[in-house]
Amino acid sequence: MFMINILFKWLVRIFGTLIVIVITIILVRAFDSLRMAELSNWHRPLTNSEFATEAKQSFYSFHDYLKLEDRIFDELHHRVYQSHHNQTVIPLSRYSKGSSVDPDNFTQNWNRSFELVPDRIRGGVLMIHGLTDSPYSMRHLAKLYHSKGYYVLALRMPGHGTVPGELVQATWEHWLTVTKMGVEHVHNQLKDNQPLHMVGYSNGGALTVKYTLDAIEGQALPKPDRLVLLSPMLGVTLFSRFTDWHKLLSWIPLFEKFKWLDILPEYDPYKYNSFPKAAGKQTFLLTREINNQLVRFEKNTMMDQFPPTLTFQSLVDATVHTSAVVERLYNRMIVKNSELVLFDVNQLSRVDEFLSTGHNTLYQRITETIETPYTLTVVTNESKQSTRVVARVRKPQSNTYDIEALELAWPAKTYSLSHVAIPFPVNDEVYGPWRQDLPGDMINLGSLTPRGERGILTVPINMLMRLRYNPFYDYMEQRIVQIIE
Repeated sequence: MFMINILFKWLVRIFGTLIVIVITIILVRAFDSLRMAELSNWHRPLTNSEFATEAKQSFYSFHDYLKLEDRIFDELHHRVYQSHHNQTVIPLSRYSKGSSVDPDNFTQNWNRSFELVPDRIRGGVLMIHGLTDSPYSMRHLAKLYHSKGYYVLALRMPGHGTVPGELVQATWEHWLTVTKMGVEHVHNQLKDNQPLHMVGYSNGGALTVKYTLDAIEGQALPKPDRLVLLSPMLGVTLFSRFTDWHKLLSWIPLFEKFKWLDILPEYDPYKYNSFPKAAGKQTFLLTREINNQLVRFEKNTMMDQFPPTLTFQSLVDATVHTSAVVERLYNRMIVKNSELVLFDVNQLSRVDEFLSTGHNTLYQRITETIETPYTLTVVTNESKQSTRVVARVRKPQSNTYDIEALELAWPAKTYSLSHVAIPFPVNDEVYGPWRQDLPGDMINLGSLTPRGERGILTVPINMLMRLRYNPFYDYMEQRIVQIIE
């Protein structure tokens, strides 16, 4: 009894110490947030909730969703753009009317949902963009599918395309509800036996997988025939589990900025730079739900019902865990015709001494696993002395690689792809490298290579250095055409 009392006292002390440590960390972080940039009106929600009333319904029509979108964008112009109408134009602010990155200055505002209808429909595809992103990221693949006779619907997920403040209250259930509505709408455009595809990028890839699992598990949902995933968000950092701890203090006006992980200038017309912690929490909840479902599918031998899936993933990815794509999804695959395309780092980047080595261990773990049920394709240098790339292809249940020559090479001074580069070709007007044929006031965000003194940029240098376009996009497009045809 004496020993039990001593043990109990020590446990109380340890628990009390941990609580003090956690409270101290939260307080320090809260006061650190006071040094962040000031909040603007686009860091606050436009409405009580973009989705509050409509979310009570299981489904609605695409037409109803477009009417809701009209109301949200009207509110955006009233609350944000008109309030800045008489101010001096800020050249690199998406919320400054008439600026070079004002989305309305482009031929089409790609922040909004869009559809492409061919003269003769031979299939349908729903496309879902990523977190903080917009339907613009689906633009190029949408045109590809449309050119092949597919009806295309690229949806704007709730909270996106307007102001980053809308993400403070958007939930993954909202996104999934709209995804279900979108699949239903695409399915209604098709005749019997016409193929139904889903394409998901990043968080959109997670929603694509989640929808498919729900459809297989017996919900009354159309089941897709094929999935295409781009950098799918199937695993995020454990830190995201604790991103809602800010709520202990962020309700106090003094600590309002504590709700935000980043408060940055909004110079990107189609993607938020500022990031609320609530959005990170939603990604954690979604990926956890997907993983639990995949574990259940494997246990109940239901993975044979999962559709053939083609995934494109960079070996190094600062947003999602590449290992989760392999271990949570592909290692459970038992259906034929699924493939993982992995983009290696540039083996001739000449910056080896500056790179961490964690990706080498991951590369070996993935490539040395033999006789997998899926095809593994690795796009990598043809040799350590060349920037030209080849595709190393290992078929299902094989332990050898075939080499396919590609007419592609790494761009100069590029050491890897990035999470945000995958869906954009080299000729993308916004994220590609500099082009002479663009209007004089249009900026190529993919061409920014600032040089100067440290400590004076208002944007983290790692954001400006991040590769924004995919030099191997043509190969990716070629592979997608193969599954379409």
